[in-house]
Amino acid sequence: MSSAAPSSEPRVSSLELFFDLVFVFTITQLTSLLLREPTLSGLLQMFLLFGNVWWMYGGYAWLTNAVPPREGAIRLLLLVGMGGFLLIALAIPTAFGNGGVVFGIGYLVVTLVHTGLFMRSSRQRIISAVTRLGPFNLITAGLLLVAGFTPGGVRVVLFALGFVLHWITPFLIPQSSFTIRAGHFVERHGLILLIALGESVVAVGIGLGAIELPIGRIAAALFGLALTAALWWLYFSGDEERAEAALDLAAGSRKPWLALNAFGYAFVPILGGIVLVAAGLKLAVVRYNEPSTVSAAVFLAAGVAIYLAGLALFRWLIHAHSVPLTLLLGLLAIMTTFIGLRTTPVGQLAVLVVVLVAGNIVETRAASNR
Repeated sequence: MSSAAPSSEPRVSSLELFFDLVFVFTITQLTSLLLREPTLSGLLQMFLLFGNVWWMYGGYAWLTNAVPPREGAIRLLLLVGMGGFLLIALAIPTAFGNGGVVFGIGYLVVTLVHTGLFMRSSRQRIISAVTRLGPFNLITAGLLLVAGFTPGGVRVVLFALGFVLHWITPFLIPQSSFTIRAGHFVERHGLILLIALGESVVAVGIGLGAIELPIGRIAAALFGLALTAALWWLYFSGDEERAEAALDLAAGSRKPWLALNAFGYAFVPILGGIVLVAAGLKLAVVRYNEPSTVSAAVFLAAGVAIYLAGLALFRWLIHAHSVPLTLLLGLLAIMTTFIGLRTTPVGQLAVLVVVLVAGNIVETRAASNR
């Protein structure tokens, strides 16, 4: 018997969409961090920050799925949680410097609000599940707050411990107590993905700033928009509907695990790839007429490839078609690194757009023949 409420129930509210707009700023800040330190160390920092932040951001999607924000008290507390996420986003560029304490305070606020709102559920099964989940989240929040008072090396270790604890927690507590409204859940994550993709477009504008706009730079900006549109097309051409159908059909005990795997674990590379793409686009529009730097070429190629790897995992989990094609597109995306290094970012962007548009066309034709 399914534990989900019917998909015809009210879906994503305007408050939830407003809440998710903070995610734009989070992605912007992660991109800025990566641009300031385009090294392996910077990638590690970005990965640890994003992994911890996405766990709690995803947790709020689970929260409003179980406890719809209809009451005034719930709405006010969600706004408090939104303020906590704003603190986190503000502190991201200096989270491994003097902004670590602010990051930890924001994270603690977000965690306390999340646990407190879950406890307002009228379903005893959900309260029981959160009673087991809450302590793990609070331990991680404590680790990140303590990290703000420690030196660099120790701070990295504490962030890594928090990351690992978050993502192994599902295996330490039962998941079958959580209920999933499939329609709301899929739509909420689709909107988060859409907002994150929008950051790639914002990155182009920020990268340009007030500098001159010769034809080559305009071409780089337009190819950047086309690349973002192609990434959007890959997911929103039917994966949402397939994911909702898969959740609706999943048995009650399997449904929470499918939701966690598809929209939790698989979304880590999907959204992380978008951060890399945004950083690559910023660099591309500035140095559009010179051979790409290693960081610019790698960010663009690896960002698209990581996004596609996450999408392939997502599609495999929901039993969608096109998994082999998605992986092939990711391999071709990696190979464009050499094009950027030997030509210009515009050349690399053009090839990436052609590869992804061709892949979308093949997928569309294959779907029409099934």
